[in-house]
Amino acid sequence: MSGHSKWSTIKHKKAALDAKRGRAWSKLARDVTMAARHGGGDLSANPRLRLAVDKAKGANMPKDTIEKAIKKGTGELAGEAIEEIVYEGYGPGGVAIMCTCLTDNRHRTAPEVKKIFERGNGNLGAPNCVSWMFSKKGVFVIAREAADEDKVMEVALENGAEDVNTSDMAHEVTCDPEAYGSIKEAFEAAGIAIQSADVTMVAASQITLDIDTARKVLRLMENLEEHDDVQSVSSNFDIPDDVMAELAKEN
Repeated sequence: MSGHSKWSTIKHKKAALDAKRGRAWSKLARDVTMAARHGGGDLSANPRLRLAVDKAKGANMPKDTIEKAIKKGTGELAGEAIEEIVYEGYGPGGVAIMCTCLTDNRHRTAPEVKKIFERGNGNLGAPNCVSWMFSKKGVFVIAREAADEDKVMEVALENGAEDVNTSDMAHEVTCDPEAYGSIKEAFEAAGIAIQSADVTMVAASQITLDIDTARKVLRLMENLEEHDDVQSVSSNFDIPDDVMAELAKEN
């Protein structure tokens, strides 16, 4: 299972706490607004907006809050000027990191992101220094105990998935972003619970980490995700299952 999926598993465990604190709502609202701004307010014609709204609903965001965020994106309501910026750099062990931000002030965000990289034994790089390693993919993570491997593979491949990998922890399904919606609907129709689902940047190859480096990389990823302007963080690390098991004991 890829580093992205293991990172998703770690984030999933913290999602309930983040939702209780309301931390996720402001980020999700920005994501909805930006999606509506770029593709319009019709969910059926705007896959990015549909994904953003699904995430917002998953975090129990009120319906009227979601609707206001959409209207800010379409211009029906006044909203802050937000721009999307992708920062690229390297973390411990030489892992590549892509950090997508939505900000109303790039002059504030850039130095703050740079400082997080530096404090995490990494460094912020120039544009395109690592993006060539990544491509946009739909990624589904399904807990191992939630469904049989053969069933997951059958549903996924029949609905356009590119690959299915199973580890001790979970099943990971990757697909072209265009197939994301149909695969998600197929899993739901089959009664297969999805632990996490996203359209994100996935690296073509990965760097395997030992436990000490894994601790440092995960700490850096967490600190980046904690920043108010950061929407998502992607990397090319992989953590072996036995190392993940040891890290789980520490938490």
